[in-house]
Amino acid sequence: MGIYGALSTAVTGLRAQSHALENISGNIANSQTTGYKRIETSFVDLIPDAPLKGQVPGAVLAQSRGTNNLQGDIQTSGTETFIALNSSGFFVVEPKVGQSDGNAVFAGSNFYTRRGDFEIDKDGMLVNGAGFYLKGLPIDPATGNVSGSVPEVLKLTNSYLAAKQTQVINYQANLPQLPKTAAYDSTVDNSEIMKAGDFAGGTTGSALAVIQGGDKELFEKNSIYGGAITVYAANGAPANVQMRWAKVDNSASGGADTWHLYYNSNSTATGTQPAWTRVPEEYTFDSQGSMDPPVAQATISNLTVNGVNVGNITIRHNTNGMKQFADVNGTASVTTLNQNGYGAGEFQSVAISDTGRVVATYSNGERIDMAQVVTAQFNGVNSLKRHDGGVFTATTESGEPIMDLTGSGILGGALEASNTDISDEFTKLIITQQAYSAGTRIVSTADEMMQEALNMVR
Repeated sequence: MGIYGALSTAVTGLRAQSHALENISGNIANSQTTGYKRIETSFVDLIPDAPLKGQVPGAVLAQSRGTNNLQGDIQTSGTETFIALNSSGFFVVEPKVGQSDGNAVFAGSNFYTRRGDFEIDKDGMLVNGAGFYLKGLPIDPATGNVSGSVPEVLKLTNSYLAAKQTQVINYQANLPQLPKTAAYDSTVDNSEIMKAGDFAGGTTGSALAVIQGGDKELFEKNSIYGGAITVYAANGAPANVQMRWAKVDNSASGGADTWHLYYNSNSTATGTQPAWTRVPEEYTFDSQGSMDPPVAQATISNLTVNGVNVGNITIRHNTNGMKQFADVNGTASVTTLNQNGYGAGEFQSVAISDTGRVVATYSNGERIDMAQVVTAQFNGVNSLKRHDGGVFTATTESGEPIMDLTGSGILGGALEASNTDISDEFTKLIITQQAYSAGTRIVSTADEMMQEALNMVR
């Protein structure tokens, strides 16, 4: 080969360094592109066939190498629909290919990206800065579980959230062994006990099912406050349920520590009108302060408060939710009090949580999971094919996507920056420049040697 071989090899070197320069240029240009993955240059030597004693280094070939497995810096963002991935996965997205009757049309193919700057468009879909739409799975509002297994473009609705009727009140508390009611007198035995015979319609030893309006003050004087909670009817009408506890027997009198729970069914009741209604359960406690027998839950049939009919309600205490321990204040200490209903609400905003759930917030304070973001993993992640807009498609070398429906690695309110390191790119730029310059010297030297060879025949 000789001089011609050297010249040819030098040209491949120039071509390879030019390819490296192109990659460096692209990396620097995209140093501020969200989710961008830089391209490295790999050099492969090409050795011509020759005897052992006649081998030469040969030419060079430049190849591109992806860095999809290298994560960029995670930066926080004030936009709640922006998301980043703290894992090796990709968001599943799809481009819009057109419009039909005012509706977006999609091709049905999956693309994969790390670019998570998603925002809601006019149609209620989440689209990133490159124009790709986020895909995921809908969530069944009744169960809160993911529905289906094939990712689809997510479309959110800003319609009103329908009211949900309260069905369960979770209630746990500690009742004082000695309730210090307004009627309690430390010098009078059993003054903390509410006696049915003192009330209209009651007799000694009876259990009062209701407290009449005329006895409201007497009842409140002989009972302690047990908390209050707002519940909702099927049409969203709110009802404020106020509760009071009355101790009706104790072990000092030869019986057992027994309590009755009442709720205020009519706050404006007068005369013989029912004002406080008893929950149909007896709460009896042993000497250790535990219920005996246990009352895991109580049921109020057709709960009605101040004319608002809520329906059947379960008061859930759980097995050990109610206790009777000594309390120096003599008051009930409520540890859990919540319910599962809500009134109708107007759509206000949407956010993506750290579990990949798309969560809508409504004016009634409710946060409802609407969809689950799906991510994809690849065994050969650096063998994905690149496309415009920071998206990739699967190849034979990358393998098929492995879908993750758990939202693992998703960070809400964050973005992944480009993994380009400017200082590193400048270092490679200097090396590339020097290598290219050295290659041109080889070409010049080969040209001079050829001129010398031609001059020998003159």
